[in-house]
Amino acid sequence: MHVPDGFINAPVSAVTGVVAAGAVAVSLRGARRELDEKTAPLAGLVAAFIFAVQMLNFPVAAGTSGHLLGGALAAILVGPYTGVLCVSVVLLMQGILFADGGLTALGVNITDMAITTTVVAYALFRGLVKVLPRTRRSITVASFVAALLSVPAAALVFTAIYALGGTTDVPITKVLTAMVGVHVLIGIGEAVITALTVGAVIAVRPDLVHGARGLTAPLKLRVGGELVDAPAAAPAAARTRSTKKVWGIGIVTALVLAGFVSFYASASPDGLEKVAHDKGIDAKTKPHATSDSPLADYSVKDIGDARLAGGLAGVIGVGVTVVVGSGVFWVVRRRRTEPAPERTPEAV
Repeated sequence: MHVPDGFINAPVSAVTGVVAAGAVAVSLRGARRELDEKTAPLAGLVAAFIFAVQMLNFPVAAGTSGHLLGGALAAILVGPYTGVLCVSVVLLMQGILFADGGLTALGVNITDMAITTTVVAYALFRGLVKVLPRTRRSITVASFVAALLSVPAAALVFTAIYALGGTTDVPITKVLTAMVGVHVLIGIGEAVITALTVGAVIAVRPDLVHGARGLTAPLKLRVGGELVDAPAAAPAAARTRSTKKVWGIGIVTALVLAGFVSFYASASPDGLEKVAHDKGIDAKTKPHATSDSPLADYSVKDIGDARLAGGLAGVIGVGVTVVVGSGVFWVVRRRRTEPAPERTPEAV
């Protein structure tokens, strides 16, 4: 659902840019409360994983494909504020390096794909978790439903933005029907990917899943006829090693998905591209500012072998995204842990 340059006029693009900048600023402050020594490294990994999985377009209808948006997955794994930042980092890397999503439309894309999906998904997720039994299965089910509904919500927001600033004269009812219809189908794929990923992490390290915090009650032991809390199962050093293991498995998975599996992704246009072509929304699309980038269209320039060029571009993308994302979250985490500067007494 990456909106290119030319779909939305300059005034509305500028307004969404302000909205996106404000949301990112708020998220930077909110992420300080969400990130700790365990989740800060995981957040960079989540951004890289979303980048990798977004390269795996899956067929949803005749001549149409879809891909992960990632807002629900990021919000549930690392928190809503950090989730907005994760998806925003991905969109920024895609727009600058891979000519995917217009640079003047960056505000539109962050508003639609990062803010909308994250906020809608996390609100639904928290509401479901409150009414469902407090089990791991409930977390997975809530993840599925939240992710499923977040995608058509993003389609609705795009339609609203197009109604305000679309550069072509297409009846809004046609845009709405087409966008919501195809993105309900894409939402099913989003839900499956999100639920499987969240379920896999919960199975091995539920303490790393933001949405599952407080899920497991402390283990009780009966001592002298009374129940007392059991000691921690593992020392801090062991937990750190375990976190590094999860991070290592995650980054290898992302590299394999982007570097190898992406070659087998559907070549059909995604939901927005298909609707834009069929309804004429793309009549005034402008060339991307970085269309001559060495990595444009997820292929390394001047490499003749398509499999190698695409795989190498995917690996580079994962590497850059994890470095940039981890750097951002390290800075945010450091600002949280820095002690407040001491105040010197004023001279009397």
